Amino acid sequence: MIILGLDPGLGTTGWGVIRADGNRLSHIANGQIKTDPSMALPRRLTALYNALIDVIRTERPDGAAVEEVLGNTNAQSTLKLGQARGVVLLAAAGAGLHIGEYHPSTVKKGVVGTGGADKKQIQAMMAVLLPGAKLAGPDAADALAVAITHAHHVASAAALSRRSEARV
Repeated sequence: MIILGLDPGLGTTGWGVIRADGNRLSHIANGQIKTDPSMALPRRLTALYNALIDVIRTERPDGAAVEEVLGNTNAQSTLKLGQARGVVLLAAAGAGLHIGEYHPSTVKKGVVGTGGADKKQIQAMMAVLLPGAKLAGPDAADALAVAITHAHHVASAAALSRRSEARV
């Protein structure tokens, strides 16, 4: 299964693609989509959408995983982040991808072992979990972590399903 992980942001959206074969993971690609802050919001959202569609067409994932939005003390920033996340969900859903959504603390706990991990810890774990992967930046590392979290959840669900079927 090829999984596209997405870390939404209006300024920078991170993306990462992995191949998951059971619990075996391998890096395929990663990057960051940046929008120009001098552009009007609708243009920035359109640029984000078009860039995501290009990534989806190029990488041809089987599924996607998106990080959920955390509340922010600045309501304007939270709203813009939510709009960028909506565009990310629209691009993935419009491409027919099944989408998993994960809280940031779930992602951090899944890859680092603690829900309070910082970006440097996430990046360090990507070097361990996906050796040789050249990270495009911290948002790309976060996106790969989201993809890994999804891969683990999919593998766990499949194992539970097999156990349930074996009991019947």
